[in-house]
Amino acid sequence: MNIDLSSKTVLVTGASRGIGAAVAEQLAASGAKVLIHYNRGKDKANEVLNKLGGRGAIIQSDLSDANQVIGFVKRAWDEFGPISAVVNNAGIAKPAADDMRSEEWLAVWEETMAVNTTSLAIICKEYVELARKEKDGRIINVSSRAAFRGDTQDYIAYAASKGAVVSITRTIARHYGKEGIKAFLIAPGFTRTDMANEILAEYGEGFALNDIALPELTKPEDLAPMITLLCSGMADHATGASIDINAGSYVH
Repeated sequence: MNIDLSSKTVLVTGASRGIGAAVAEQLAASGAKVLIHYNRGKDKANEVLNKLGGRGAIIQSDLSDANQVIGFVKRAWDEFGPISAVVNNAGIAKPAADDMRSEEWLAVWEETMAVNTTSLAIICKEYVELARKEKDGRIINVSSRAAFRGDTQDYIAYAASKGAVVSITRTIARHYGKEGIKAFLIAPGFTRTDMANEILAEYGEGFALNDIALPELTKPEDLAPMITLLCSGMADHATGASIDINAGSYVH
């Protein structure tokens, strides 16, 4: 099966590193033009763009600020033409101990929700407005196994934010399908990224390895082929589906 995305433009958020960078590389290898979103990592985003042979562009937005996110998709669409698919990959995971002062705990909660849920919802909303006019569009939202099985008490905000992504995705899939919009959910488990390495430094390597069925942790490249397939249109009848890529650590 050959996946040919040579006629497609795909926006990937959080694409300067980790899962997003791996997805961008896989998409470009399949022919897509990739819009590489970043927040502060401009140099890293340019490194990814160079790996793609310049096939695409870098675009900036601070997803913790809703005022910056509003209009972000429209600006990208106007500058680079119709966007065939959006991969909402960007996210943060910050710990907040249950004995933390409530004011500090709330600050972590609000920042997590702003980046992981509110910005994603705005991007989805504005993308649907544009793509429905084309009668064609795909949204791939990266959630987490934590959305389904929960997380440690320090990461309750992360789990809650990713749980909301499940409902957003399913609602889009059910409501906009006849207007050509498809929506899919990817639910990774522990994936070896910079963000995960911070958690490993806190809990230890065994924390992750002892929790999975396979002998090694998932890598960003393990998610990229499935996301590329969903962008292609070859799996449109899976719209609304939640796809687990978690090394057997949570099966439902």
